[in-house]
Amino acid sequence: MEIWDAYDKNFNRLENLTLVRGECIPDGVFHLVCDVIVKHKDGEYLLMQRDERKHFGGMWEATAGGAALKGERPLECAVRELREETGIMSENLTELGKVVSDSDHAVFVEFLCITRCDKNSIVLQDGETSAYKWVSREELINMSQKELVTKRMQNFIAELRR
Repeated sequence: MEIWDAYDKNFNRLENLTLVRGECIPDGVFHLVCDVIVKHKDGEYLLMQRDERKHFGGMWEATAGGAALKGERPLECAVRELREETGIMSENLTELGKVVSDSDHAVFVEFLCITRCDKNSIVLQDGETSAYKWVSREELINMSQKELVTKRMQNFIAELRR
């Protein structure tokens, strides 16, 4: 059972309220999700393919990430998710921005990790990811909405086009 802190729309933690993954989240209450965009020093971006058993299975994600556990701050969550989903161990993350999703009952904190890791050392997380690839900025920009998961990532790619 995964336990989460509850937040309001302004990213303030709500005291005396906890959430349980899979249970209904009340209106006006949110859980914290952190996403990490991984960019190699050579300019390529890491994409992770979602496991076929997951929602949007087979599609590519331009982030590693997930829900913050109870008591976890955004940076702690991002560092943990990055390690779990890619094997990359780094605390050198830069916050890019925050997004509120009413439909998902989630507040997202987006981070960027610039790494020098061995590009062949990425570790796949069983049940989460099935493949990875490094792509250039141009390749990422040209990926279709049918290939990439989430509107947030499509918005990030739109920013790269500018």
